Amino acid sequence: MQRREFIQLVGAGAAATTLVGCASTQIDAKNAKVLVIGGGYGGATAAKYVRKFSNYTADVTLIEPNQNFISCPMSNLVIGGSKKMEDITVSYAGLSKNHGVKLVKDYVVSVDVAKKQVKLAGGSTLFYDRLIVSPGIDLTYDKLPGMLKPNAQNEVLHAWKAGEQTVGLRKQLESMKNGGVFAISIPLAPYRCPPGPYERACQVADYFQKNKPKSKVLILDANDDVTSKPGLFKLAWSRRYAGMVEYRGKHNLTDVDVKGKTLKFEFNDDIKADVLNVLPPMRAGSIAVKTGLANMNARWCEVDFLTFESKVAPNVHVLGDSIQIAPGMPKSGHMANQHGKTCAAAVVAILSGAEINQLPVYNNTCYSFVSAEEVVHVASVHTYDAAKKTMVTVPGSGGVSAAANPLEGEYANAWARNIWADMLV
Repeated sequence: MQRREFIQLVGAGAAATTLVGCASTQIDAKNAKVLVIGGGYGGATAAKYVRKFSNYTADVTLIEPNQNFISCPMSNLVIGGSKKMEDITVSYAGLSKNHGVKLVKDYVVSVDVAKKQVKLAGGSTLFYDRLIVSPGIDLTYDKLPGMLKPNAQNEVLHAWKAGEQTVGLRKQLESMKNGGVFAISIPLAPYRCPPGPYERACQVADYFQKNKPKSKVLILDANDDVTSKPGLFKLAWSRRYAGMVEYRGKHNLTDVDVKGKTLKFEFNDDIKADVLNVLPPMRAGSIAVKTGLANMNARWCEVDFLTFESKVAPNVHVLGDSIQIAPGMPKSGHMANQHGKTCAAAVVAILSGAEINQLPVYNNTCYSFVSAEEVVHVASVHTYDAAKKTMVTVPGSGGVSAAANPLEGEYANAWARNIWADMLV
């Protein structure tokens, strides 16, 4: 079986198995009200598929402050210069036009679980039968005092939420002198998109190699070693970017001198660079923390992996990067899309009195561009373990690329087009 066929088969199977238990039942959610907070990979998928799986009988509203979806996966290519922002931007209009999802452009300020109501920044109050929360991540600077000073976060960027800061970091690279140093600081895992920082280092190096060949990329990682695809990334750095990229593990950032463009570490010497890219520690999005859904050290949200219902709030489901992940489960866009479908099927089953699927299957593929054209990947398949009450990786599933190659680049671009269509069209 060819790799492309395997991915298509696994993807189709994961979507199909979420509906086991509902197939023999006439699904009718009886105009139940389902609110979805957050239009990312998890939330947008859930909103669309609650409508589809309910035969378009559920009343679904997506609350999202942005007019368009902007993809974090693929955004490093904007920083590297091979893509533009419009290449990773998709309108939410298809959810409304094609699937009848109601779109509310606003922020949620509070959730009353007892009253089943959500209050919006604009003053409205919305009621629900089931609430799906997909808030993504927040970046926490409380242990980096220098980043709490006025305007610091506008000068030293994270660009870990695709949008304005993506463009801002690209401009900083363009303004940097030939011979300058770009330093990226990586927090201790878990964080959103394990391979993302290392892909970003490659994209910056690719840009430097073509435009500023005297410049350097310095990777300062709080983890002991590269957290995803270490062999493939290190091979790219040693061969493609020899002498340009330097990796240093066990560099736990403790502060940033923004004016002096200097990073300070727990056990290592200070490091000065021309462009600083600081990825601080992360946690579930603020609405999850405010409402007490983030019950794991006020950082991540525990869920039932059969339904994604919160362990602390009835009738509330939590998806995506904000959850306390199962062993081997990455915080990735592809995985959030799988969460969205599984949750949608479970919500529809609950609302229509059907049996909840007891054996969900998720798959995941993370592509990483080590240049503008060449790509590596890691893939996995996960199934539910009833005894452990969590998801476990299927032995022998997935794997990693043999080496970076342009064909993988074609797969990666096709993956992006297909998953965006699956979510939003």
